[in-house]
Amino acid sequence: MNTPFDDQPRRPGLFASLRASFLTGLVVIAPVGLTIWLIWSVIGWIDGVVLPLVPYTFQPEQYIGINLRGVGVIIFLLFTILVGWVAKGLLGRTFIRFGESLLQNVPVVRSIYSGVKQIAETVFAQSERSFEKACLFEYPRKGIWAIGFISTTAKGEVAERATTSGDLVSVFVPTTPNPTSGFLLFFPREDIMELEMTVEDAAKLVISAGLVYPNTKDPGKPAED
Repeated sequence: MNTPFDDQPRRPGLFASLRASFLTGLVVIAPVGLTIWLIWSVIGWIDGVVLPLVPYTFQPEQYIGINLRGVGVIIFLLFTILVGWVAKGLLGRTFIRFGESLLQNVPVVRSIYSGVKQIAETVFAQSERSFEKACLFEYPRKGIWAIGFISTTAKGEVAERATTSGDLVSVFVPTTPNPTSGFLLFFPREDIMELEMTVEDAAKLVISAGLVYPNTKDPGKPAED
């Protein structure tokens, strides 16, 4: 027997409402909380490494009576800027070349220093070494499309030995959801399709596993809410 209440949707119970509110709050709080915790932890770690190297007479704790978190970070930034400024000069370049020549004569230290230097130069590369454009290409076979980032035009032995009629382009193919790992592939320029979306939007698309798309009305602008 039908009743007048059969067509009305059932209201969620108290527990279901509390659970939904809790999950919504968790989605809002978790990213902010984790970001603050990570920044706070990194600042504390830098302070723990830098402050023991600073003479006690130069530490603010001696004058204000409390240990301010972040003082070590400020000292580290000022020291790094000073070192960079000195390294740009003639005296600094001479000193660096002399120090590197000494390290190159120590077998184990030479390998460690060369590896760390190469990593540092790659991570802290200048803006002109950033990705140029996002692109689309068929990979790993015809009919399957992948997103990549154009880094530069291939040069040297790679460009000379590759059998292609036109330019050869270096393309970084990121993995999902971690775009910092991936593959370096070389494509003929005619085999890749440059996209209008920015590199940042393409990275968001990769990280989100295809869930976050840029603005479909204007791919050059961020996605609309």
